Amino acid sequence: MASSAASNPRHIAIVMDGNGRWARKRLMPRGMGHKAGVDALVKVVQACADRNVEFLTVFAFSSENWKRPEEEVSGLMSLLLVALSKHLVRLSADGVRIRIAGDLAHVSPKVRDALLDAEQKTAHNSRLTLTVAFNYGGRWDIVQACQKALREGVAPEALDEATLARHMAMAYAPDPDLLIRTGGEVRISNFLLWQCAYAELVFSDCLWPDFDAAQLDACIADYRRRERRFGDVGADPAEPLAS
Repeated sequence: MASSAASNPRHIAIVMDGNGRWARKRLMPRGMGHKAGVDALVKVVQACADRNVEFLTVFAFSSENWKRPEEEVSGLMSLLLVALSKHLVRLSADGVRIRIAGDLAHVSPKVRDALLDAEQKTAHNSRLTLTVAFNYGGRWDIVQACQKALREGVAPEALDEATLARHMAMAYAPDPDLLIRTGGEVRISNFLLWQCAYAELVFSDCLWPDFDAAQLDACIADYRRRERRFGDVGADPAEPLAS
């Protein structure tokens, strides 16, 4: 059903871009930008919870990020472990449930165990579900969903959208209402390709470490000004049809 004015988003997805450029502008190593990015994420998680957002999904490490210099990848893995150790107790106390979406088969056992441990320790929480997309790619997600369905014996003629959706990595969550990308780039970079078919897209020039509650509110305000038609004619039937 078309909506003339969007309410607050139930599910926000974020491509957290700009850590490296933030560090370079300050003549710092890229790793310092990633560390500042973690601090920004913790603040945005709290801001989302305070605004009654039920689901927040962040692109933490894409399946393409392995192409980065080995030193940077190693630093990101170490930073992840430190961040979980530092922030997990507080996030859990704030009612945040952590879920992981991505292919963990090819990450180190130490990192995989830390991610799964975060899931297990926060499984009882329900205030906000924070999905960390780690070693994730939208095309991978669609392929693995097809593979799951085929392994379960779903016949080709029975493989419809609803069936495939049940096998996606984030079948537990509603599709994102709002996708935010920081850092000034205007693309979604293989993030939640299936799930974001009807998401409202907001591209911010703000580098991720500088993204805060005020920036989040600006993105939500932009979202609320949108007319979400989902293929319907919207408020004015005279307007051209658009999805």
